[in-house]
Amino acid sequence: MINETPATHSKIWDLPTRIFHWLLVVLIVLQYLSGEFELLSMQWHFWLGYTTLALIVFRVLWGFFGSQSARFSSFVRGPIAAARYAASLFSKNPQRSVGHNPLGGWSVLLMLLCVLAQAVTGLFSSDDVSEAGPLVEHVSAATVRWMTHLHHLNQNILLLLIAVHIVAVLLHWLLGRENLIAAMLSGRKKLPAAVRLRFVGNSIALLLFAISAAAVIALVLWGNRTGG
Repeated sequence: MINETPATHSKIWDLPTRIFHWLLVVLIVLQYLSGEFELLSMQWHFWLGYTTLALIVFRVLWGFFGSQSARFSSFVRGPIAAARYAASLFSKNPQRSVGHNPLGGWSVLLMLLCVLAQAVTGLFSSDDVSEAGPLVEHVSAATVRWMTHLHHLNQNILLLLIAVHIVAVLLHWLLGRENLIAAMLSGRKKLPAAVRLRFVGNSIALLLFAISAAAVIALVLWGNRTGG
């Protein structure tokens, strides 16, 4: 945690983390449009879901093997730290964090879990007409109905989390005088010059995403092949 007056722009977010963030935004928007308004076919909805699942698996791996600021160990804090940070936002000198702040860390975890649940339940969901996830044939009809119900229910929870996330970003801008959007675009934040983080190369990120994508593709192909 940092309370000193910012001195310079320091690199905080690596390229893989930033690409993950904004690509996830695009994927969620496209999936919502395809699922609710049918602006894209349901086949697109499924493929976007598979891509999202691969992206989430990558982010989990990156949270353990990625750059310092992207690792879960660097931003997951206890509830007391989160409460103190929230209180500081209304003070004259709000606390500043190198990467995700204590509240933002919990937001990241909840968002990842919610998106993961949405992608996984989609694998077992069906519209009872013509569209079904690749793993539908591997579970009972009751399980499919339950997973489909959870898929729709979790969508509302995800939308709520997104709304809270947007409000939190705006509050940080207005109360904490911290532009988190600009930081996630440029990768840099105003921090003391002494801050130096360890970054992992982009080649490692590509390898981890390739592993994630291959795992999801293998799962989908296996489901379609053995289920049919």
